Amino acid sequence: MSPVRAVLLDLDGTLIDSQSGIAASCLAALRALGHDPGEALDVKSVIGPPLEDILRALLRVYGDDRVDEAVVAYRQHYGEMGLLGSEPYAGIGDALQDMRRAGLRIYLATSKREVFARRILENLKLATYFDGIYGSVPGGERDHNPELLAHILSERDIRAAHSLMVGDRRHDIAGAHAVRMRGLGVLWGYGSRDELEAAGADQLVEGTADLARMVLSMLDG
Repeated sequence: MSPVRAVLLDLDGTLIDSQSGIAASCLAALRALGHDPGEALDVKSVIGPPLEDILRALLRVYGDDRVDEAVVAYRQHYGEMGLLGSEPYAGIGDALQDMRRAGLRIYLATSKREVFARRILENLKLATYFDGIYGSVPGGERDHNPELLAHILSERDIRAAHSLMVGDRRHDIAGAHAVRMRGLGVLWGYGSRDELEAAGADQLVEGTADLARMVLSMLDG
């Protein structure tokens, strides 16, 4: 029997441009704690890690350590409005379809709350391409990339050698390598080429039109 080949994909910066929705919810969270960062809050550089890390970085400017309160305020706003501020990158639907037609198992692996990730994919009509949607859950046991990826591999009985993680930030690559998966870095997201190369990405892909071909070449190789 041929081994199951699987691709695990990050969400923010890989499948969707979610910057505007995340920025709006970060702004709402900061204001809920009494801060006034103004309208032009730049969050691009911090998108990717777990939410607690994002908000901790933003609060540090104010000498504020109320991360838990900020998380609650963020998620309230994001669940009501922020998650709607996401758009798929051009060509992502075609790439998912091509990978599906090639017989790959496709899973989402995001640090975003799983319930939000599912709603986003359903809203954008992308959920049907996925064999499983995985993200962070209450309790924190899947907040960090290595634990999340290990959970998916175990639950779906996937061998790391026959799978691949695709993401736009160093955390995606480091997480993949921590569980002995290869990591493919995408260059249209929030991370830079330098960041992904420094993280040891096994390959880089320039555009969504080349994503399916690159994934298949790495899994066939």
